[in-house]
Amino acid sequence: MDHTYNRKAHNKLIELNDELENYFNNTIIPQLFVDANMILRKFTPPAMRHFKLTDDDIGKHIVEVSSNIRFPTFIENITEVIESSKDLEKEIQTSDKRWYQMNILPYIVRKENKTNGVIVTFIDIDDRIQILKGYESLNRNYENIIHSISHDIKGPLSNIEGLIRLMQEAPEDEADSQRIKDMLSESVANLRQTVEDLADIQASDTGFAQAPERVNFENIIEDAKLALRDRIAETNAEIHTQIEEPEISFSRKNVRSIVYNLLNNAIKYQKPGKAPVISIRTEKSGDYILLTVRDNGLGIAEDKKYSIFERYTRLHSEVPGTGVGLFIVKGMVEQMGGEIQLESTLGEGSTFKVYFKALR
Repeated sequence: MDHTYNRKAHNKLIELNDELENYFNNTIIPQLFVDANMILRKFTPPAMRHFKLTDDDIGKHIVEVSSNIRFPTFIENITEVIESSKDLEKEIQTSDKRWYQMNILPYIVRKENKTNGVIVTFIDIDDRIQILKGYESLNRNYENIIHSISHDIKGPLSNIEGLIRLMQEAPEDEADSQRIKDMLSESVANLRQTVEDLADIQASDTGFAQAPERVNFENIIEDAKLALRDRIAETNAEIHTQIEEPEISFSRKNVRSIVYNLLNNAIKYQKPGKAPVISIRTEKSGDYILLTVRDNGLGIAEDKKYSIFERYTRLHSEVPGTGVGLFIVKGMVEQMGGEIQLESTLGEGSTFKVYFKALR
């Protein structure tokens, strides 16, 4: 009787083992079975291909093969599950920058009520992560556009208001009247172009990247100077340019907004009684194109250099502004893989360096 029972139990065990073997051989998901002593006991063919495992790795301590798996906290995570007997799920990134959802499940021997190892499953979620990042980028882009529209159109609007006042106050001189009308027409056209640039949501934006185009720095600087013409005249600002890199393949509306904001700030934060002297330079810097805007204005204290890039930060309450200009600039630069740096001495002026990641 016992002999018959043992034979049936043995056959059942073989059957279950065959089913488990069949499952491991046919699943499309990378899986590992690691026992309580941290020995690799089994893996699925996809795990073999993905992690470059071989049959010789069976029976090795997981530490010996973890370099193939390339997850920084892999060993600690397995140990945690074995000790706690609780599932662990986390999103992880391999050294090749791909994203996976890693599930570590305790393998519990119910008769002894103890964890005898873990089954580790890896699900490729890289496409999902990239889509989420794309939507985050798109959301930031829309946010930048909203802030830019409210911020960048103030210069052209100020020009238009000033010209209307001139028309109202000017004597009835046909030549002067025509000149003002021409300037007004030019300012309106500039305002229209600014709004169109900022509000133009390309179809490619839903692909999570703004289509780059060839942008000429001199043209962009002239556009910004035209938008700020009244402020330049009022402050007697001197603007010097040194263009060593004339063009960049980038989003035109972003480059325009960046140049406008930096030039506007350089004029706005002038030292009392001293005309702004501003130098604008473009040059190649490794894999980047560097735009430098230097002024002789109020400067920024050392402990404020980072906070100025935060939204609504205003260091000089007596100077009109919303505190979003540099926040917009930083967002646009970083969104496209670049960086912005600040060098400044309080009372002596500031230098902003924008590193544009050159797109090919």
